[in-house]
Amino acid sequence: MMIPVGFWEQRVVPRLVDATCGTGQVDRLRARLCEGLSGRVLEIGFGSGLSVPHYPDTVTSVDAVDPSDVAWEMSARRRAEARVPVSRVGADAERVDAEDETYHCVLSTFTLCTVPDAAAALSEVRRVLVPGGSLFFLEHGRAPTARVQHWQRRLEPVQRRLAGGCHLTRDTPALVRGAGLEVTELHADYLPGPSVSHPWAYVFRGRAVRTD
Repeated sequence: MMIPVGFWEQRVVPRLVDATCGTGQVDRLRARLCEGLSGRVLEIGFGSGLSVPHYPDTVTSVDAVDPSDVAWEMSARRRAEARVPVSRVGADAERVDAEDETYHCVLSTFTLCTVPDAAAALSEVRRVLVPGGSLFFLEHGRAPTARVQHWQRRLEPVQRRLAGGCHLTRDTPALVRGAGLEVTELHADYLPGPSVSHPWAYVFRGRAVRTD
């Protein structure tokens, strides 16, 4: 029996993301990424709230953007246990409902692969950051070797259908720089695992600053 596309994307994909992006090795990277957050934070692609336990005490509030009502419902327990208030302020990272220069930090974890127009989302990130504010990102994307890139291109059409529009071939650091943000810290490597996982497992962890 065919599963309706709408049901798959709305009900199944949020649970798949919660499972695959909540593994121990990913959670450790997420924890390291969040260490530098401070002040008022915008988290795009908030999902089921996997980052919430890692918000440091230096964060004063978090505004969340995510298109999935199911994921927001799944995040209820984590939000209830959060150290800081978390409010959902919108569904579309390409059009953030916030004034210019509102946030000290923006957090993005496994989001820019799925946003239809990543360049537009990053333009919004730059707009809502205060001068000197930082984007903290943990994203998977285009691998450095031709062999893995070949498989990423071949697998991407299926990945997009099954994983809510997720791209395998996006060059996240290049997209961040293209939005006018200065990448000041970047770590990139494959997650531990067999080579067959490499098309999905090349991960960028970094920080970029709005400089004016």
